[in-house]
Amino acid sequence: MLSAESRERGVRAVPARQWLPAAVALAASLAAGLLTAAPTVWGLLPIALYAVLSLTGMNLVVVTGISLVSAVLVALPPVGEIVGTLARSATDPVTIIGLIIVLGSAAGEVLRVTGVADTMVRGILRLAGGRGRTALMYAIALACLVLVFSLGTLAGALAIAAPLLIPLAARAGFTRSATAVTMFLGGCAGLALAPFAGSNVAIMDVAGVGYPAYVAVGAGPLALLSLALMAVVVPWVQRRSAARGDLYEPSDAAALEEDRESVPGAVRATWAFAITLVATVVYATATRAGTTFPLIALPLMAVVTALAARVAPGALLRAVWTGVRRMLPMLALFWMLAALFAFIELLQPYDVVLETFGPALRDMSPLPFALAVAALGWVGVPGATAAQVVLIGEVFGPLGDSLGVTPAAWVVILLWASKADTYGPLPNANMVGVMGLARATRLPYLLGAGWALLIPACLLYTVLLVVLL
Repeated sequence: MLSAESRERGVRAVPARQWLPAAVALAASLAAGLLTAAPTVWGLLPIALYAVLSLTGMNLVVVTGISLVSAVLVALPPVGEIVGTLARSATDPVTIIGLIIVLGSAAGEVLRVTGVADTMVRGILRLAGGRGRTALMYAIALACLVLVFSLGTLAGALAIAAPLLIPLAARAGFTRSATAVTMFLGGCAGLALAPFAGSNVAIMDVAGVGYPAYVAVGAGPLALLSLALMAVVVPWVQRRSAARGDLYEPSDAAALEEDRESVPGAVRATWAFAITLVATVVYATATRAGTTFPLIALPLMAVVTALAARVAPGALLRAVWTGVRRMLPMLALFWMLAALFAFIELLQPYDVVLETFGPALRDMSPLPFALAVAALGWVGVPGATAAQVVLIGEVFGPLGDSLGVTPAAWVVILLWASKADTYGPLPNANMVGVMGLARATRLPYLLGAGWALLIPACLLYTVLLVVLL
């Protein structure tokens, strides 16, 4: 699902057929606004519209804007209140998550320009030199994990790593499909663990937990399961795909640029970045810093890395702007999402739901509720995982709290609801993107690997929810 970043960087033209349900829903919103008053269950209409339009494939920025207009039409507040709500939303915690995503993109671009990303991958790969195919497999996975962990983005990190990984994989006799599966599982494990990735920050914010708790009950088990299953899944894919002649070309094996001159100061900058990253995570953990801490940590890491690499101020600013510009649509999306929730709060639809169904819901066990919400990951709204986490927290948070769902259980629910569809049950853009980078062509192998992780992960998280609830 995270691969939707590429869709959210720009607003595509929307087909006319997708505007019809939007127009009908906006007309219904206006009618509801004229005929009803808060509290009203019609306040859920913008949320339903958000889900429906997203499932049609419409750009998520456009979807959020239409849903915001729908909420305004249902609420019909005075103009002054509309302006005030939009202004207050600029500093809302939801908007802050969007800003964190923007700053993360800027920091990632600095790592690319300074050669830090390249240096990290090369350093990890050297550890596996001459130790056999299994060691190289885990070195490739670890390189992807560390790079995605550091950059907080899957596609961008793997795009940097792929040119370095493919020649080594080709020389070792790995097939294209086995290489793609290794990169996929390692990269997804890194994304789950990334401390400043927008979706993970959103999970910690909605669940109200710190990074250690998030790793202990959520990301940690998923990452360990990924690395453990790799020992079985990758050799299986290797045997099957090798029998079909899925090997790299000799030219791929000869393409390794071992003697290529690295960016001056890259090693020094890599150490500076690594120390700063560890220090910021430790500080945030020790002080229980809030979700606004990445607003300080990400620019700090970028500046320290650039200073260590002795990058000129102009080059630093260009790199930062390149990263920021790429994610500006995401900032607009989260600002509109914050405003959307603010207008929905004016309508108090959840009060009506709880008043109507409260007695029956109070008798409901929290476990079935938790499993149902977590299962939304299988058919989740396509788009940014961070936005999906925020949306799920807004829609189901009050009900879950009333049922006694604990913060630790919310971590499991939100992580699985937002990341499950990365592994299946259907092909997705993440899989296709990794296949393209690894030059693989056989999607069933990657989908099978996703299922091989998806099934035991579902069992693992179900057991965790039983224990936590």
